[in-house]
Amino acid sequence: MNKITVVYWSQTGNTEAMANAIGEGIKGTGKEVELLEVSSADIKDLEEATAFALGCPAMGAEVLEECEMEPFVSEIEKIVTGKQIALFGSYGWGDGQWMREWEERMICAGATIVDGEGYICQEMPNDEAIEACKNLGKKLASL
Repeated sequence: MNKITVVYWSQTGNTEAMANAIGEGIKGTGKEVELLEVSSADIKDLEEATAFALGCPAMGAEVLEECEMEPFVSEIEKIVTGKQIALFGSYGWGDGQWMREWEERMICAGATIVDGEGYICQEMPNDEAIEACKNLGKKLASL
């Protein structure tokens, strides 16, 4: 697997910054990265992948973005068996319930979550969060 895809949805740029840092981590291992906003992503791009990343911030009452990301995740559930997935996203309030539910959905669909849980940060990622995202990209690339 020389190319790893990172699919994300971002409204304010926080989750996009996380996606870019994950991409930097992947590139740092010598692998190619494809960063895609979910509106440009096609499930077919991920069917053959053994590992990829998905990112979405918490929206509303701690749920995935409902117009683009939620339908994409519903489709992804059909093809994730045996795949390694890194989940990530930002939030403004709450305690990460949207991520716990997303992790559970992916695990129930047969995926393995990289590091055992999704990575979340509150609001704009700081230097520590950016470094953690880079490390997540490195781990994803090493699988």
